[in-house]
Amino acid sequence: MEPANLGNLRGSSLRGSISGSRRGSVSLRANSNSIWRNTGVEIFSRSARDEDDEEALKWAALEKLPTFDRLRKGLLFGSQGAAAEIDINDIGYQERKNLLERLVKVADEDNEKFLLKLKNRIDRVGIDLPTIEVRYENLNIEADAYVGSRGLPTFINFMTNFLETLLNTLHILPSSKRQITILKDISGIIKPCRMTLLLGPPSSGKTTLLLALAGKLDSSLKVTGKVSYNGHELHEFVPQRTAAYISQHDLHIGEMTVRETLEFSARCQGVGSRYEMLAELSRREQAKLI
Repeated sequence: MEPANLGNLRGSSLRGSISGSRRGSVSLRANSNSIWRNTGVEIFSRSARDEDDEEALKWAALEKLPTFDRLRKGLLFGSQGAAAEIDINDIGYQERKNLLERLVKVADEDNEKFLLKLKNRIDRVGIDLPTIEVRYENLNIEADAYVGSRGLPTFINFMTNFLETLLNTLHILPSSKRQITILKDISGIIKPCRMTLLLGPPSSGKTTLLLALAGKLDSSLKVTGKVSYNGHELHEFVPQRTAAYISQHDLHIGEMTVRETLEFSARCQGVGSRYEMLAELSRREQAKLI
């Protein structure tokens, strides 16, 4: 499965191999604005010589659509070779399944080929994908907590702690909490496009560090130091839109199947900035007649 190079194409057909040259832009924008070929079975493709003028008119009409409409529309070839104009948003579940099975027969191989070809397309038009460098400098995190038997979750401790907190608020009784250092003067850099493995013994502050980097620390903790994303500190943007912390205790709804859970997660996540990137890729390819 690989996008066809349509920089120098001419013709009007949608079937067969791609050869020759053609004036203008003839690339299909269907969802990701790409033309895919899967091991000889061409799903989204265009031929240099074909006598079917109706298909050529369909392509010409698709090329005149606005950018965002062109991203969602394309021509899909059936098993008998007949082409039909489709809207990606209107494809049913079975049609999506059949299309993906034709595009990705061997997941490990075809996914890699698709991503490599997409990367080549992005590099060809000069789009710089956004990257994030995370820095934490002189990070210190401390907490006030009860130690020993006072820290046990018993009813007596609960009532005692409640009364003590009330008296502390009225400045009648000093607090018996002790200051515990969780992280002390740590610094580091997490480079983009790299997988980072965090190792440490239990209760060494791994979770606290990850929460600090994701901007989800508890407000009761005392934090000093600096955490920045590309030079911007956490109060300058919304870190939850850039980074996410996934707890080791992942809760699931028992009534949902695995497929339903994944589909629900995909809908919640959405495409983010990737849709804008594909739209920009479509505009630049059209401008360069690719």
